[in-house]
Amino acid sequence: MNRRVDRHHAPQAPALSTARLLLRPWLPSDRAPFAALNADPDVMEHFPARLTPAQSDALADRIQDGFDRNGFGLWAVEITATGEFIGFTGLSVPSFTAHFTPAVEIGWRLARHAWGHGYATEAARRALAHGFQDLGLGEIVSFTTPANLRSQAVMTRIGMTRDPDGDFEHPLVPVGSPVRPGVLYRLDAATWKRQAAASQPPPT
Repeated sequence: MNRRVDRHHAPQAPALSTARLLLRPWLPSDRAPFAALNADPDVMEHFPARLTPAQSDALADRIQDGFDRNGFGLWAVEITATGEFIGFTGLSVPSFTAHFTPAVEIGWRLARHAWGHGYATEAARRALAHGFQDLGLGEIVSFTTPANLRSQAVMTRIGMTRDPDGDFEHPLVPVGSPVRPGVLYRLDAATWKRQAAASQPPPT
């Protein structure tokens, strides 16, 4: 991680908006739909197991703890037009040791019915901009299983590049699990700035 965060004086993380989405602090009303998506076998296909409601609530608590420690985290994602909670997207600090840690990771988890609309890409681009512009991060990483081509496609669309030497075994996943192997994607601030400048419309 290329920016040290004062965990005792972490600033309040702002809500972030996009054309269609609001990335906001979590609400008590998010717990039930969050538990439902964490119990969905399609959503959790590339994780070790589906979560019980209690495990889902514990994850939501850990997400809030991340905001309290770091001043950033995994925002709840809401469709602006309807106010519907559809999952999370944002930045977090991996809690395990690997060759690429310490680091800041970008990640997302959306309800199955919210797939195929470009929401993950839209929200992730906004979280990247916050990380590089507002937080001054030098690099952001992302990782998933080799079989999770859907998430890898999002990583590519937001400008990340797979690190060919980055494959690893996730230390928090049991040995022998099919989701223990991981692939690593990276994006540094200089590359993000070049990509952002290139995507701007020409002046009129």
